[in-house]
Amino acid sequence: MRVPFILFVLSFLAALAGLWLTGAWDAPPVLLALLSAFAAMILMLLAKPEAAPKVPPRSIVIDGSNIMHWKDDTPQMATLREVVGLLSDQGYQPGVVFDANAGYKLTGRYMDDRPLARALGLPADRVLVVPKGEAADPVILTVARELGASVLSNDRFRDWAADFPEVAQPGYVRRGGYRDGVLWMDTAR
Repeated sequence: MRVPFILFVLSFLAALAGLWLTGAWDAPPVLLALLSAFAAMILMLLAKPEAAPKVPPRSIVIDGSNIMHWKDDTPQMATLREVVGLLSDQGYQPGVVFDANAGYKLTGRYMDDRPLARALGLPADRVLVVPKGEAADPVILTVARELGASVLSNDRFRDWAADFPEVAQPGYVRRGGYRDGVLWMDTAR
């Protein structure tokens, strides 16, 4: 978009200079400069506007089994959907990790990655249910480490601090909840 504009300005200035020097609109240098200005104007109209540089989404790993209890200490899918929606609106690309029993707590039956992802409106590759008998905390922290992401949870992960010293860094584990029925999260950077 910038190049056609520069060509237009230069051609138009050349036409004015040619008119001043020759005093006639039909002089060959003036006509050539006007033709060049017209061509540059067409290029400007046809050129795609320059897009603003895209900001890559920031990753954040959600402790789904913790966050589903944030509202009224009751496991709720609506709480998770609200958190995922707000994070997406803030430019994050959320991923959610659940304990194996999350489906039972939310719906009374086992749910794996796909139905939980569907319920949250996320792609299946951004939701993980850990196998029965496996702790979700080290999976959450490993995924966050691999993605260079922070973690959203009210868990402090103290039991895992030796293996994951980053949990002690300010801003690595971000907190949230509800105050007077309104969701808050310390996710702003």
